[in-house]
Amino acid sequence: MSLDPPAYILSLQNNIRARPISWEGAVRAKTITDSDLKKIKAIDKVRKEQRKQTIEADTDTYTTLLLGNGETKSIFESAAKRLDILQYMLVLTGDLIEDIPALVESLVKHPHPYKPLLPLLKQSNNAEDPIPLLTSAVLSSLLSRALVAQPKSTPEIDEALPKVYSYIAALSNTSDSNLQDIAVQEYSALLRTLKSRQQFWEQRKETLSPLIDVLRNATGGRDSDSTLYNGGSSGSVRSAESSKMGGGVGLQLLYHILMVIWQLSFEGRLVGKGLDEEHDIIPLYAQLVRLSPKEKTTRLLLGTLYNLLSYNKSSLMPAAASAKLPTVLSNLKTRHFTDQDLLEDLESLITMMDDFTSSQTTLDEYAAEVQSGHLRWSPPHKNGDFWRENARAIIENDNGGLCKKLAEIMSKDWSNDKQVLAIGCNDVAFLVKQCPEKRQALEKFGLKIRVMGLMQDGNESVRWESLRAVGEFLRYNFDA
Repeated sequence: MSLDPPAYILSLQNNIRARPISWEGAVRAKTITDSDLKKIKAIDKVRKEQRKQTIEADTDTYTTLLLGNGETKSIFESAAKRLDILQYMLVLTGDLIEDIPALVESLVKHPHPYKPLLPLLKQSNNAEDPIPLLTSAVLSSLLSRALVAQPKSTPEIDEALPKVYSYIAALSNTSDSNLQDIAVQEYSALLRTLKSRQQFWEQRKETLSPLIDVLRNATGGRDSDSTLYNGGSSGSVRSAESSKMGGGVGLQLLYHILMVIWQLSFEGRLVGKGLDEEHDIIPLYAQLVRLSPKEKTTRLLLGTLYNLLSYNKSSLMPAAASAKLPTVLSNLKTRHFTDQDLLEDLESLITMMDDFTSSQTTLDEYAAEVQSGHLRWSPPHKNGDFWRENARAIIENDNGGLCKKLAEIMSKDWSNDKQVLAIGCNDVAFLVKQCPEKRQALEKFGLKIRVMGLMQDGNESVRWESLRAVGEFLRYNFDA
């Protein structure tokens, strides 16, 4: 799935190509040498084939021009004070990387292929400044080829990749959709190898979180949990402008972000648990599937879900069931898709979900959710019949293993997802109500002291549920 270059960058590059450069003045000022000028003139404003022949005949010379060597500075270092030359050479270098594989091979074999370029990422704090923007385009293009050509990590890649990711992350965190789209396309160019996906994941607080925020905006800023768990219709979150989703998110940007997360999902074993715990990825994606306006976005959503669920069945399947994913998938079956990859993933997901739900009892479903370490308002939590039938088993089975896990979950702060604490308090209230004689066991697990502490929590839902749980403890104390 290749992506067309961002229109914003193309426009900027075309504008820079058309500007006149006073090369002879730069030579007189000793900004560049006469030898540098001859090399540039030989490949500037000539036919692609002629440029390719010139460089292939002398790749070492042009590698030295762009990256320098022990004795000669890179053109980017020698012309550091001439912004017009820097911009022009960045555009030209990007063209050369795209068109001349032999030069790329020579560049990535250079002892320091990224050293002259990395400082240019910090040329300005203005996100729209052309030099860092053009530099990130060159670096992401060069690095993406180096990562494929050099599967084993190198010190140069290890130094450059985190810095490039940090710059791209700053672009993605702006409110400008043009800059956001540039960012996600550069991510996509880089996320072609295990090494680059691992590094992206290590920096996920800066790289991934802004992208997830955009996806949440695309759902219209709704609380997807409450909509899904109550079985309500999502309604339409398309804006009046047909090319936009909720929150004004453009369909092109949505598609490109889904592409990045789809690429990341190939490391499902590494990222699945974190995506679930940090971003509730399965309910979010179930909601996005329901709202997906195009076949190509649905294809990426289903492909990502398949990758994540395949690697994380025990931890993510309960979330998928709670998010009513089987119903969402069943509804998709009624639509007339033509993409073969989409249809295969849809059938695989339906089979996977059927196998899971057919093997689960309600208690199994609850236990799997608790063991996953993340609670949601799935059906068992508010079902009185469930607690009447299963409360004793939850407390007694495996020496109280589920209660211990519940206590472990509730011991965390959950500052980004307070509903987990509210659900935990709800469960404790039901356990006490159904098995009052087991209060001491629940106290021993640390559940009583935790729900008492949560009565002062800043979240209204947590306070309410904790008061209800403490009320059950007190009620049976008074009765005794």
